[in-house]
Amino acid sequence: MVTPARLPLPPTTPARVLAVRGDTASYRGDAVVTEEPMEIRVRGLHQEPVAVAVTMRTPGADFELAVGFLHTEGLLADPTVVSSVTYCDEEDLGQPAPGEASQSAGDARELVTGARDGRIRPVGSAKGSATNTVTVALGVPFAPPTPRAFVAGAACGICGSTSIEALARWVRPVGEGVEVSLAVLRTLPLVLRERQRVFAATGGLHAAGLFAPSGELSSLAEDVGRHNALDKLIGRAALAGALPIPHLVLLVSGRVSFEIIQKAAVAGISVVAAVSAPSSLAIATAEALNMTLVGFLRDTSCNVYTHPRRVVGSLEGGGASARGGACAGNAPISRTGGRSASPPGVRLTS
Repeated sequence: MVTPARLPLPPTTPARVLAVRGDTASYRGDAVVTEEPMEIRVRGLHQEPVAVAVTMRTPGADFELAVGFLHTEGLLADPTVVSSVTYCDEEDLGQPAPGEASQSAGDARELVTGARDGRIRPVGSAKGSATNTVTVALGVPFAPPTPRAFVAGAACGICGSTSIEALARWVRPVGEGVEVSLAVLRTLPLVLRERQRVFAATGGLHAAGLFAPSGELSSLAEDVGRHNALDKLIGRAALAGALPIPHLVLLVSGRVSFEIIQKAAVAGISVVAAVSAPSSLAIATAEALNMTLVGFLRDTSCNVYTHPRRVVGSLEGGGASARGGACAGNAPISRTGGRSASPPGVRLTS
């Protein structure tokens, strides 16, 4: 199992701001979210490293992010073939002198080895911009993707193939997965928010959390990008040899895009919830991949867009979901968009 480790760079950066409050203004110190590019390279067996992607991310859990990205984008079908993950200076400069490893927050985190058993061992330091390049080494040859390199922005994720038909060629519909009660589901946003350490300091990070059907938080990751936070979670599970994860419920702190559904499906997640809205393509993709999609999740309400059977108590009598953004059944349209799922015991009206 991958354990927490030192961050390569701090997740927050100090800033000086002019704070305007009513009729007064003053300068004060503040903390903002760190955003840095990270290049992901892959080195196949007896091959030179190949750069496959650049993503804007919040430093931290970089190795999990790299492996999670490669897996959820279809570039690494079997995460157990990962032999090591390193920062570029670890790869180029070799091992440090005794006592140099992990001495400060700017040092490299552990090199992940032995992905089959999830164990890690410490290696050298990687400071400054050197931590913005991660190389994933494989125990088998690597077939590089087409010349089109992936460039991921913090806001929109991978802007490549957005076709459900293309996705269906390498991602199968998920199985039945889990059921979760509406009562438990409504408690998850508060649990997620309370555990967002960096968000509490900056107010500027997304989070993704994996929960047991009982509501217990299993794993959490924060990042300036929603898709990065999810890749960190999936990469952590991959390096621990725990994929797929159909027994867990995913909650993301923002909206749900096509990329979120794609990545969740690759990990075998059957229930995806969000505190904000899903896109039309996210809804259509969740419907096609047999995934339950919940949006606008609050402590008193939510919208169930697809396959509501997994949300126990969400709809009186169940019913098949509709495509194109409509919730299952004939729920009234809410001000937030989409349709509102009725709480237990409330009859649906047209």
